Amino acid sequence: MHATLPLLRDTDFPALRRGALETLQVNLGYRCNQACLHCHVGAGPQRREQMGEATVEAVLAVLRAGRVAHLDLTGGAPELHPRFRELVAAARALELRVTDRCNLTILLEPGQEDLADFLAEHRVHIVASLPCYLPQNVDGQRGDGVFARSIEALRRLNALGYGQPGTALELDLMYNPTGPHLPPAQAALEADYRRHLGERYGVVFSRLYCLTNMPIQRFGSTLVSQGRFEAYMQLLKAHFCPDNLQTVMCRSLISVDWRGRLYDCDFNQMLGLALHRKGRPARVEDLLETDFAGRPVVVADHCYGCAAGQGSSCGGALREA
Repeated sequence: MHATLPLLRDTDFPALRRGALETLQVNLGYRCNQACLHCHVGAGPQRREQMGEATVEAVLAVLRAGRVAHLDLTGGAPELHPRFRELVAAARALELRVTDRCNLTILLEPGQEDLADFLAEHRVHIVASLPCYLPQNVDGQRGDGVFARSIEALRRLNALGYGQPGTALELDLMYNPTGPHLPPAQAALEADYRRHLGERYGVVFSRLYCLTNMPIQRFGSTLVSQGRFEAYMQLLKAHFCPDNLQTVMCRSLISVDWRGRLYDCDFNQMLGLALHRKGRPARVEDLLETDFAGRPVVVADHCYGCAAGQGSSCGGALREA
């Protein structure tokens, strides 16, 4: 795999400072039951990185200390971690908002037969990756048969009340482009998703999020191999919108990797651009005694991916296109 950080480090991206911490995004490990072309984590079935017991305990301590209002669990497939359900239950008992970044097909894996019921019981907000409403596009990115299994999982969630009006069980879908271009307008694409998934498959959902492909890890390496990396960076920079800097996720979110190290965002985590405290990489335990508000955000050229066009974040577009 081609390393992209050397191509991104020399940057003219504007300086940013962190605001108040709201969300702790915890990456429980890089193991996944899928290996997707666009995955900025480079996750897959062969990855073995997994958060250890001491680090899970440190995360729980931060939650119990009331440092955040929102626990955002990601991976890989976060549900494959043996303490995933414990973290969910503990956070919900503290009345925190909990998000599970779910690839959908994990709900159909052996041993996960009751996972959908567990998520519904604890009223977990699900953000489900579905990069297109066309089977050929999804299978091209994520593997043969993934679209059909994703639809089956969505129907299972709908049957439990997810995405249904009046249930408060939120089911959001995540779109990302199939190649090196910006996502279309989020509101218009959401209408297309609703119409297509509803009419053809009887599937409903709460919202659609549009995520820009980041020029890092597997996707960035593919661009380098194809000789398209520079052109993609030029596209991102040509569509830079300063208004997006007010609401980029790195101002209110801290990302934790499987080792317990802290980052301004999940993308910085994948590049190894850690937050620091007292001359060393900061760890999740530091959140018990350190307020990172006002600290500079670690930026590089990949940050243009979040600030281009309508903007991009773990919560979708930052503004109307």
